[in-house]
Amino acid sequence: MLKTEKTLVISELKEKFQNATNFYLTDSSTLSVAQINKFRRLCYDKGIEVKVVKNSLVQKALESFDADKNFDKLYDVLKGPSTLLISDTANLPAKVIKEFRGAKGVKPAIKAAYIDTAVFFGDDQLDELAKLKSKEELLGEIIGLLQSPAKNVIGALKSGGNTIAGLVKALEERAQ
Repeated sequence: MLKTEKTLVISELKEKFQNATNFYLTDSSTLSVAQINKFRRLCYDKGIEVKVVKNSLVQKALESFDADKNFDKLYDVLKGPSTLLISDTANLPAKVIKEFRGAKGVKPAIKAAYIDTAVFFGDDQLDELAKLKSKEELLGEIIGLLQSPAKNVIGALKSGGNTIAGLVKALEERAQ
């Protein structure tokens, strides 16, 4: 690879890392060509970008960012074949990997996952990563929790209002 090509790839990776808050580094070297094509297709269908990357170029791209991003923690896993999975949803790549593995045990192994400055290491983190809630799920839960007290108050007012109205009507009928 020529120096100009490397520079171009590094700048492209910088842009990806700048815009991505979630990405996974995996090892898919154990997959056959047919399996990797199937995995790529599954990722594409779910909106996950898959990129086979050269470790040294990834590290150079990551080194250009400030220390507060915690990218330096990823340098140790940049050995051997690496595949980059980039997604807007933190748990989606983990769910896709679990789905792909199924009962066959075929696997792209997770080297590390970067989720909003938190770094998860190792394939044993797959279940934990898949259980993470997406931003949309968390917002839905918060809205549900915020609506719950209001619904209870409205329900109490409605039921109490019927009772009070019934009592007033009964007292009016007695008075006549």
